[in-house]
Amino acid sequence: MPRLIDVVSHPNVGPEELAWREPQAGNGDWRMGSQVIVGPSQAAVFVYRGQVQDVLREGAHTLSTMNLPILASVIGLATSGRTPFTADLYFVNLRDMPQVGWGTNPPIVLETPGKGLGVALLQGHGVVDIGVDDAARFVRQYAINSPSTYLQDIRDRIQSMLLGQLASILMKSGAQSVPDVNRILGELEGAALAMLNEEFQAMGLRIKAFEAKPFQAKAVSEDELRDYVSLDQWERVKRMSIAQTAAANEGAGGTLASAGLGLGLGQQMGNAMNPDAASMQQQLMQQQMMMNQMMQQMMQNQANQQGNQPAAANPSTGSVPQTKEEIQAMIDSLDMKLMNGELSEATYQRLLEKWQARLKELGS
Repeated sequence: MPRLIDVVSHPNVGPEELAWREPQAGNGDWRMGSQVIVGPSQAAVFVYRGQVQDVLREGAHTLSTMNLPILASVIGLATSGRTPFTADLYFVNLRDMPQVGWGTNPPIVLETPGKGLGVALLQGHGVVDIGVDDAARFVRQYAINSPSTYLQDIRDRIQSMLLGQLASILMKSGAQSVPDVNRILGELEGAALAMLNEEFQAMGLRIKAFEAKPFQAKAVSEDELRDYVSLDQWERVKRMSIAQTAAANEGAGGTLASAGLGLGLGQQMGNAMNPDAASMQQQLMQQQMMMNQMMQQMMQNQANQQGNQPAAANPSTGSVPQTKEEIQAMIDSLDMKLMNGELSEATYQRLLEKWQARLKELGS
Protein backbone atom coordinates (compact mmCIF):
# COMPACT_ATOMS: atom_id res chain seq x y z
CA MET A 1 0.00 0.00 0.00
CA PRO A 2 1.31 3.49 -0.79
CA ARG A 3 1.95 5.57 2.31
CA LEU A 4 2.47 9.25 2.86
CA ILE A 5 6.14 10.00 3.47
CA ASP A 6 6.93 13.17 5.44
CA VAL A 7 10.64 12.64 6.23
CA VAL A 8 13.03 10.21 4.54
CA SER A 9 16.77 9.55 4.56
CA HIS A 10 19.16 6.67 3.92
CA PRO A 11 22.16 6.99 6.24
CA ASN A 12 23.24 3.33 6.39
CA VAL A 13 24.84 2.67 3.00
CA GLY A 14 25.80 -0.99 2.57
CA PRO A 15 29.16 -2.28 1.29
CA GLU A 16 29.38 -1.97 -2.50
CA GLU A 17 25.88 -0.46 -2.55
CA LEU A 18 25.23 1.79 -5.55
CA ALA A 19 21.52 2.66 -5.28
CA TRP A 20 18.71 2.19 -2.74
CA ARG A 21 14.98 2.78 -3.34
CA GLU A 22 12.59 4.37 -0.89
CA PRO A 23 10.24 2.90 -0.08
CA GLN A 24 11.73 -0.55 -0.71
CA ALA A 25 8.33 -1.95 -1.67
CA GLY A 26 8.01 0.79 -4.30
CA ASN A 27 5.67 3.72 -4.93
CA GLY A 28 5.54 5.98 -1.90
CA ASP A 29 3.10 8.94 -1.56
CA TRP A 30 4.79 12.34 -1.35
CA ARG A 31 3.60 15.89 -1.11
CA MET A 32 5.09 19.31 -1.32
CA GLY A 33 6.37 19.99 2.19
CA SER A 34 7.80 16.48 2.71
CA GLN A 35 11.48 16.47 3.69
CA VAL A 36 14.30 14.49 2.03
CA ILE A 37 17.67 14.35 3.82
CA VAL A 38 20.54 13.54 1.44
CA GLY A 39 23.73 12.47 3.18
CA PRO A 40 27.38 13.18 2.27
CA SER A 41 28.46 11.64 -1.05
CA GLN A 42 24.85 10.90 -1.93
CA ALA A 43 22.29 12.05 -4.49
CA ALA A 44 18.52 11.48 -4.40
CA VAL A 45 16.74 10.85 -7.70
CA PHE A 46 12.95 11.03 -8.12
CA VAL A 47 11.38 8.62 -10.63
CA TYR A 48 7.78 9.18 -11.70
CA ARG A 49 6.01 6.56 -13.84
CA GLY A 50 9.31 5.00 -14.87
CA GLN A 51 10.92 8.29 -15.91
CA VAL A 52 13.80 10.01 -14.10
CA GLN A 53 12.76 13.49 -12.96
CA ASP A 54 14.62 15.72 -10.47
CA VAL A 55 17.90 15.13 -8.61
CA LEU A 56 18.59 16.40 -5.07
CA ARG A 57 22.15 16.88 -3.83
CA GLU A 58 23.64 16.67 -0.31
CA GLY A 59 21.59 18.46 2.37
CA ALA A 60 18.09 18.65 3.87
CA HIS A 61 15.42 19.47 1.27
CA THR A 62 11.83 20.50 1.89
CA LEU A 63 10.06 19.49 -1.31
CA SER A 64 8.67 22.36 -3.35
CA THR A 65 8.19 23.34 -6.95
CA MET A 66 11.50 25.18 -6.62
CA ASN A 67 13.62 22.09 -6.03
CA LEU A 68 11.37 19.71 -8.02
CA PRO A 69 10.63 21.83 -11.11
CA ILE A 70 10.52 18.94 -13.58
CA LEU A 71 8.32 16.72 -11.43
CA ALA A 72 6.02 19.62 -10.52
CA SER A 73 5.44 20.42 -14.17
CA VAL A 74 4.68 16.77 -14.95
CA ILE A 75 2.15 16.25 -12.16
CA GLY A 76 0.71 19.76 -12.56
CA LEU A 77 0.93 20.94 -8.93
CA ALA A 78 0.35 24.54 -7.98
CA THR A 79 3.19 26.39 -6.23
CA SER A 80 1.62 25.98 -2.81
CA GLY A 81 -0.15 22.71 -3.54
CA ARG A 82 -0.25 19.96 -0.91
CA THR A 83 -1.76 17.30 -3.17
CA PRO A 84 -0.05 13.91 -2.64
CA PHE A 85 1.70 12.32 -5.60
CA THR A 86 3.14 8.83 -6.04
CA ALA A 87 6.82 8.39 -6.97
CA ASP A 88 9.95 6.37 -6.22
CA LEU A 89 13.04 7.95 -4.65
CA TYR A 90 16.49 6.43 -5.24
CA PHE A 91 19.42 7.26 -2.97
CA VAL A 92 22.62 6.92 -5.04
CA ASN A 93 26.04 6.35 -3.46
CA LEU A 94 28.61 8.70 -5.08
CA ARG A 95 31.68 7.44 -3.19
CA ASP A 96 34.54 5.90 -5.16
CA MET A 97 34.96 2.15 -4.86
CA PRO A 98 38.70 1.46 -4.91
CA GLN A 99 40.50 -1.77 -5.73
CA VAL A 100 37.68 -3.40 -7.68
CA GLY A 101 39.21 -6.56 -9.11
CA TRP A 102 39.10 -7.69 -12.74
CA GLY A 103 40.54 -10.68 -14.59
CA THR A 104 40.85 -12.14 -18.08
CA ASN A 105 38.02 -14.63 -18.15
CA PRO A 106 37.90 -15.55 -20.98
CA PRO A 107 41.56 -14.92 -21.92
CA ILE A 108 42.50 -12.29 -24.51
CA VAL A 109 43.57 -13.67 -27.90
CA LEU A 110 46.84 -12.07 -29.09
CA GLU A 111 48.04 -12.52 -32.66
CA THR A 112 51.68 -13.71 -32.80
CA PRO A 113 52.37 -13.99 -36.54
CA GLY A 114 55.37 -16.17 -37.41
CA LYS A 115 55.75 -17.37 -33.81
CA GLY A 116 54.65 -20.73 -32.51
CA LEU A 117 51.02 -21.45 -33.38
CA GLY A 118 50.36 -17.86 -34.42
CA VAL A 119 48.25 -16.92 -31.36
CA ALA A 120 48.72 -16.63 -27.60
CA LEU A 121 46.01 -16.60 -24.94
CA LEU A 122 46.74 -13.82 -22.45
CA GLN A 123 45.86 -14.23 -18.80
CA GLY A 124 46.04 -11.29 -16.44
CA HIS A 125 44.33 -9.45 -13.61
CA GLY A 126 44.34 -6.12 -11.84
CA VAL A 127 42.16 -3.52 -10.15
CA VAL A 128 40.15 -0.41 -11.04
CA ASP A 129 38.74 2.46 -8.97
CA ILE A 130 35.17 3.26 -10.02
CA GLY A 131 32.18 5.25 -8.81
CA VAL A 132 28.88 6.80 -9.89
CA ASP A 133 29.49 10.04 -11.78
CA ASP A 134 25.97 10.90 -13.04
CA ALA A 135 23.26 9.78 -10.59
CA ALA A 136 20.34 10.35 -12.96
CA ARG A 137 21.98 8.46 -15.82
CA PHE A 138 22.99 5.57 -13.57
CA VAL A 139 19.46 5.23 -12.16
CA ARG A 140 18.04 5.32 -15.68
CA GLN A 141 20.47 2.63 -16.84
CA TYR A 142 20.43 0.21 -13.92
CA ALA A 143 18.40 1.10 -10.84
CA ILE A 144 14.80 1.65 -12.01
CA ASN A 145 12.39 -1.10 -10.87
CA SER A 146 14.95 -2.59 -8.48
CA PRO A 147 14.82 -2.07 -4.70
CA SER A 148 18.64 -1.93 -4.55
CA THR A 149 21.64 -2.09 -6.87
CA TYR A 150 25.07 -3.35 -5.84
CA LEU A 151 28.42 -3.53 -7.60
CA GLN A 152 27.95 -7.28 -8.04
CA ASP A 153 24.86 -6.62 -10.16
CA ILE A 154 26.91 -4.86 -12.85
CA ARG A 155 30.29 -6.58 -12.40
CA ASP A 156 29.86 -8.76 -15.50
CA ARG A 157 29.14 -5.67 -17.61
CA ILE A 158 32.24 -3.93 -16.25
CA GLN A 159 34.38 -7.02 -16.90
CA SER A 160 33.12 -7.27 -20.47
CA MET A 161 33.91 -3.60 -21.13
CA LEU A 162 37.40 -3.93 -19.67
CA LEU A 163 38.35 -6.99 -21.72
CA GLY A 164 36.88 -5.56 -24.90
CA GLN A 165 38.93 -2.37 -24.61
CA LEU A 166 42.10 -4.25 -23.67
CA ALA A 167 41.79 -6.52 -26.70
CA SER A 168 41.24 -3.50 -28.96
CA ILE A 169 44.25 -1.61 -27.55
CA LEU A 170 46.54 -4.65 -27.82
CA MET A 171 45.49 -5.26 -31.42
CA LYS A 172 46.47 -1.67 -32.32
CA SER A 173 49.67 -1.67 -30.25
CA GLY A 174 51.66 -3.98 -32.53
CA ALA A 175 52.55 -6.31 -29.64
CA GLN A 176 53.19 -9.83 -30.96
CA SER A 177 54.23 -11.73 -27.84
CA VAL A 178 53.64 -11.81 -24.09
CA PRO A 179 56.97 -10.01 -23.40
CA ASP A 180 55.93 -7.31 -25.92
CA VAL A 181 52.68 -6.79 -24.00
CA ASN A 182 54.42 -6.56 -20.63
CA ARG A 183 56.98 -4.08 -21.97
CA ILE A 184 54.18 -1.63 -22.83
CA LEU A 185 52.17 -2.29 -19.67
CA GLY A 186 52.40 1.34 -18.50
CA GLU A 187 51.19 2.69 -21.83
CA LEU A 188 48.48 0.03 -21.88
CA GLU A 189 47.15 1.15 -18.50
CA GLY A 190 47.03 4.79 -19.59
CA ALA A 191 45.28 4.04 -22.88
CA ALA A 192 42.78 1.74 -21.20
CA LEU A 193 41.95 4.36 -18.59
CA ALA A 194 41.22 6.99 -21.25
CA MET A 195 39.14 4.70 -23.46
CA LEU A 196 37.23 3.10 -20.58
CA ASN A 197 36.18 6.45 -19.18
CA GLU A 198 34.29 7.21 -22.37
CA GLU A 199 32.35 3.96 -22.10
CA PHE A 200 31.80 4.29 -18.36
CA GLN A 201 30.34 7.77 -18.76
CA ALA A 202 27.58 6.33 -20.93
CA MET A 203 26.62 4.22 -17.90
CA GLY A 204 26.76 7.14 -15.49
CA LEU A 205 30.00 5.81 -13.99
CA ARG A 206 33.59 7.06 -13.76
CA ILE A 207 36.89 5.22 -13.58
CA LYS A 208 39.77 6.93 -11.77
CA ALA A 209 42.46 4.27 -11.88
CA PHE A 210 43.25 1.17 -13.93
CA GLU A 211 46.06 -1.20 -12.94
CA ALA A 212 47.18 -4.44 -14.58
CA LYS A 213 49.64 -7.06 -13.35
CA PRO A 214 52.06 -8.62 -15.90
CA PHE A 215 50.31 -10.95 -18.33
CA GLN A 216 51.06 -14.64 -18.79
CA ALA A 217 50.24 -17.06 -21.61
CA LYS A 218 47.55 -19.63 -20.86
CA ALA A 219 48.60 -23.17 -21.70
CA VAL A 220 45.86 -24.97 -23.63
CA SER A 221 45.56 -27.98 -25.90
CA GLU A 222 44.71 -27.62 -29.58
CA ASP A 223 41.15 -28.73 -28.87
CA GLU A 224 40.73 -26.09 -26.16
CA LEU A 225 42.27 -23.42 -28.40
CA ARG A 226 39.47 -23.91 -30.89
CA ASP A 227 37.05 -22.27 -28.41
CA TYR A 228 38.98 -18.99 -28.53
CA VAL A 229 40.14 -18.42 -32.12
CA SER A 230 38.60 -17.86 -35.54
CA LEU A 231 38.30 -20.56 -38.19
CA ASP A 232 41.29 -19.13 -40.11
CA GLN A 233 43.44 -19.16 -36.97
CA TRP A 234 42.32 -22.70 -36.18
CA GLU A 235 43.28 -23.93 -39.65
CA ARG A 236 46.72 -22.37 -39.21
CA VAL A 237 47.15 -24.16 -35.89
CA LYS A 238 46.32 -27.46 -37.56
CA ARG A 239 48.84 -26.83 -40.34
CA MET A 240 51.53 -26.09 -37.77
CA SER A 241 50.65 -29.28 -35.89
CA ILE A 242 50.94 -31.29 -39.10
CA ALA A 243 54.34 -29.70 -39.82
CA GLN A 244 55.57 -30.59 -36.33
CA THR A 245 54.42 -34.20 -36.76
CA ALA A 246 56.12 -34.41 -40.15
CA ALA A 247 59.38 -33.00 -38.75
CA ALA A 248 59.39 -35.67 -36.04
CA ASN A 249 59.30 -38.51 -38.59
CA GLU A 250 62.57 -39.83 -40.02
CA GLY A 251 63.15 -40.27 -43.78
CA ALA A 252 61.02 -39.66 -46.83
CA GLY A 253 59.55 -43.13 -46.78
CA GLY A 254 58.35 -42.84 -43.23
CA THR A 255 56.77 -39.40 -43.69
CA LEU A 256 55.04 -40.29 -46.93
CA ALA A 257 53.80 -43.59 -45.56
CA SER A 258 52.47 -41.79 -42.49
CA ALA A 259 50.75 -39.22 -44.68
CA GLY A 260 49.20 -41.92 -46.86
CA LEU A 261 47.94 -43.78 -43.81
CA GLY A 262 46.52 -40.54 -42.37
CA LEU A 263 44.68 -39.79 -45.61
CA GLY A 264 43.18 -43.26 -45.68
CA LEU A 265 42.00 -42.98 -42.09
CA GLY A 266 40.58 -39.53 -42.79
CA GLN A 267 38.55 -40.87 -45.70
CA GLN A 268 37.23 -43.72 -43.57
CA MET A 269 36.25 -41.31 -40.83
CA GLY A 270 34.60 -39.06 -43.40
CA ASN A 271 32.18 -41.84 -44.36
CA ALA A 272 30.84 -41.84 -40.81
CA MET A 273 30.77 -38.06 -40.41
CA ASN A 274 28.61 -35.34 -41.90
CA PRO A 275 29.72 -34.02 -45.34
CA ASP A 276 31.19 -30.79 -43.95
CA ALA A 277 33.24 -32.58 -41.30
CA ALA A 278 34.42 -35.17 -43.85
CA SER A 279 35.49 -32.42 -46.22
CA MET A 280 37.46 -30.66 -43.46
CA GLN A 281 39.16 -33.94 -42.50
CA GLN A 282 40.16 -34.64 -46.09
CA GLN A 283 41.55 -31.11 -46.49
CA LEU A 284 43.66 -31.54 -43.37
CA MET A 285 45.05 -34.84 -44.62
CA GLN A 286 45.87 -33.31 -47.99
CA GLN A 287 47.63 -30.48 -46.20
CA GLN A 288 49.61 -33.08 -44.24
CA MET A 289 50.87 -34.72 -47.44
CA MET A 290 51.79 -31.34 -48.87
CA MET A 291 53.62 -30.37 -45.68
CA ASN A 292 55.60 -33.63 -45.80
CA GLN A 293 56.67 -32.86 -49.34
CA MET A 294 57.70 -29.34 -48.42
CA MET A 295 59.71 -30.60 -45.45
CA GLN A 296 61.59 -33.00 -47.71
CA GLN A 297 62.41 -30.21 -50.12
CA MET A 298 63.71 -27.98 -47.35
CA MET A 299 65.94 -30.77 -46.03
CA GLN A 300 67.33 -31.33 -49.54
CA ASN A 301 67.89 -27.59 -50.05
CA GLN A 302 69.74 -27.29 -46.75
CA ALA A 303 71.97 -30.25 -47.63
CA ASN A 304 72.78 -28.70 -51.01
CA GLN A 305 73.54 -25.30 -49.46
CA GLN A 306 75.92 -26.89 -46.96
CA GLY A 307 77.73 -28.65 -49.85
CA ASN A 308 77.79 -25.44 -51.98
CA GLN A 309 75.70 -27.23 -54.61
CA PRO A 310 72.72 -25.84 -56.54
CA ALA A 311 69.36 -26.56 -54.90
CA ALA A 312 67.55 -29.48 -56.48
CA ALA A 313 63.85 -29.78 -57.15
CA ASN A 314 61.62 -31.65 -54.73
CA PRO A 315 62.32 -35.35 -55.33
CA SER A 316 58.66 -36.24 -54.76
CA THR A 317 57.03 -33.59 -56.93
CA GLY A 318 59.88 -32.71 -59.31
CA SER A 319 59.21 -29.00 -58.81
CA VAL A 320 59.29 -26.16 -56.30
CA PRO A 321 56.03 -24.89 -54.69
CA GLN A 322 53.77 -23.31 -57.28
CA THR A 323 50.26 -22.86 -55.87
CA LYS A 324 49.19 -20.57 -53.03
CA GLU A 325 48.47 -23.59 -50.85
CA GLU A 326 51.91 -25.10 -51.45
CA ILE A 327 53.65 -21.79 -50.76
CA GLN A 328 51.61 -21.24 -47.56
CA ALA A 329 52.57 -24.72 -46.43
CA MET A 330 56.21 -23.85 -47.08
CA ILE A 331 55.90 -20.67 -45.00
CA ASP A 332 54.31 -22.61 -42.14
CA SER A 333 57.17 -25.12 -42.25
CA LEU A 334 59.64 -22.23 -42.01
CA ASP A 335 57.84 -21.03 -38.88
CA MET A 336 58.15 -24.47 -37.33
CA LYS A 337 61.83 -24.85 -38.19
CA LEU A 338 62.59 -21.42 -36.73
CA MET A 339 60.73 -22.31 -33.55
CA ASN A 340 62.70 -25.59 -33.30
CA GLY A 341 66.01 -23.80 -33.82
CA GLU A 342 66.68 -25.47 -37.16
CA LEU A 343 66.99 -22.14 -39.02
CA SER A 344 68.85 -18.97 -38.11
CA GLU A 345 66.85 -15.74 -37.90
CA ALA A 346 68.65 -14.36 -40.97
CA THR A 347 67.95 -17.44 -43.08
CA TYR A 348 64.35 -17.49 -41.89
CA GLN A 349 63.79 -13.85 -42.84
CA ARG A 350 65.39 -14.31 -46.27
CA LEU A 351 63.27 -17.36 -47.11
CA LEU A 352 60.14 -15.82 -45.64
CA GLU A 353 60.49 -12.67 -47.75
CA LYS A 354 61.06 -14.78 -50.86
CA TRP A 355 57.91 -16.88 -50.44
CA GLN A 356 55.75 -13.97 -49.26
CA ALA A 357 56.79 -12.07 -52.38
CA ARG A 358 55.77 -15.08 -54.44
CA LEU A 359 52.38 -15.14 -52.69
CA LYS A 360 51.84 -11.49 -53.60
CA GLU A 361 52.67 -12.24 -57.21
CA LEU A 362 49.93 -14.87 -57.16
CA GLY A 363 47.49 -12.31 -55.81
CA SER A 364 47.33 -13.53 -52.19
